Amino acid sequence: MSEKKAYPLRINAEILAAVQRWADDDLRSANAQIEYLLREALRQAGRLPGDSGKARGNSAR
Repeated sequence: MSEKKAYPLRINAEILAAVQRWADDDLRSANAQIEYLLREALRQAGRLPGDSGKARGNSAR
């Protein structure tokens, strides 16, 4: 498993509460839910390490 790094996050209280409810539904901690959501967003955008930009769409910049 890859190394974990601590990162302080400032987040709107209402958004955090919604993430916590979602995490509770999925039997995860809020931290694990945020990591899951970020990983999924990166995967969908083709930005995960080792990803060749498949899902990027407009990659010509």
